[in-house]
Amino acid sequence: MAKILITSGPTRQYLDPVRYISNASSGRMGAALAETALRLGHEVVIVSGPVPTEYPSAAHVVPVVTTDEMLAASQSWFAGCDGAIGAAAPCDYMPRIVETEKIAKTGGPLTLQLIETPDVVATLGQAKRDDQWVVGFALETNDRRFRATVKLEKKHCDMIISNGPTAIDSDVNDVELLDIAGEVVARVKGTKQEVADVLIAEIDRRLIRKTIASGK
Repeated sequence: MAKILITSGPTRQYLDPVRYISNASSGRMGAALAETALRLGHEVVIVSGPVPTEYPSAAHVVPVVTTDEMLAASQSWFAGCDGAIGAAAPCDYMPRIVETEKIAKTGGPLTLQLIETPDVVATLGQAKRDDQWVVGFALETNDRRFRATVKLEKKHCDMIISNGPTAIDSDVNDVELLDIAGEVVARVKGTKQEVADVLIAEIDRRLIRKTIASGK
C-alpha cells in the first residue's frame, strides 16, 4: 500500500488584514479522492486550504491558508510519501504589497499589482525521486486537452486530470485522465465520488502497483 499526499481546496492571498484573493474551490474532489484511497487501504495526508468540506477522519489533515504555506507543507510531507495528487486550486497570483491596515475607500479605482505565486505541483514534480509519482489537475476554460498536455510536461507529472470550471464548488465533475505520453486513458463524468473511484483505480493500477512491482 502507498502513502499518498493530496492537496485540496483553495488558498487565500491577503490584500490587507481583512480582504483576500481566492476562489470557490470546495475541497470536495480532494475529499472524494482521499475517501477512495483510504478504502483501498492507502494512507492519506491532505494539505488543505480553508474549506467547508469535512475530510475523512482516517486522513491526516494539514491546514494551510496561503499558496506559500501549501507549498511548504506539501514539500515537507511529500518527502515521506510515495506519491502526490494535486487536487487543490491554489491562487496563481498574490499582491506585490500586502497592506498592514485595511484599505480605505477613496471614491476612485483601486489598482493592484500582482505577482505569480509558486507552482505547488510543478515544484513537487521537479523534486520527486525515481520511486515517487505526481498526478496533477488542469482546470481550463478552453483547449482543455491541449493545455493539460502542456502542463503534464511542464510540471513533470506522471499523469494529469483535465477538467473545467463547472467543477468548482460542485458535487459533480467531468474529467479526462491523461498518461505520461498525453494519451487519454479514462473519461469520467458523474459525482465527484464516482469520478474519484475511477481516478484512484487508474492511479493505483498504473502508478502505485507499477512502482511496487519495479521495486523502486
